[in-house]
Amino acid sequence: MNTSPVRRALTVCLAAAVAASTSVASADPGRFDWPLQPKPRVVTPFDRPEHDWLPGHRGVDLAAEEGHAVLAVADGTVVFAGSVAGKPVVSVDHPGGLRSTYEPVAASVAAGTRVRRGSVLGSLASGHESCPSTCLHWGIRRGREYLDPTALVRVSPIRLKPLDEPPR
Repeated sequence: MNTSPVRRALTVCLAAAVAASTSVASADPGRFDWPLQPKPRVVTPFDRPEHDWLPGHRGVDLAAEEGHAVLAVADGTVVFAGSVAGKPVVSVDHPGGLRSTYEPVAASVAAGTRVRRGSVLGSLASGHESCPSTCLHWGIRRGREYLDPTALVRVSPIRLKPLDEPPR
């Protein structure tokens, strides 16, 4: 079957986009934003463990100063605002079965509070030991599966590149 270079490029692009998508893709990336403004630097990236019980980094660490406002990444309901193993944590449930978690955060919200994207959840506290300085650990999960939170806010333009014509 003889197809045009443009059609082949579109097919390759579509196949790459589908292959690169994660289970977060169904969460409508336009509804999510960074938990810190301006957009923070990622200190430690997401590192999905091969199995639940193996080591990995089940979120991202974002550089920020102590006291920085921590924001809800999307509309949802606060389901936890308290201490876990001595660390202040806030968790928010979002439509589509996603839960975002932020630590260490001195909460200014209580469980049951409805929040909108950009609502202040609290302020960044010190004490996240995996960072050389103060940082926010931000995690996203659906059910028991941890997901890369940056996939919700990443904007990757699609660029079509011409394919070389095969010799005839």
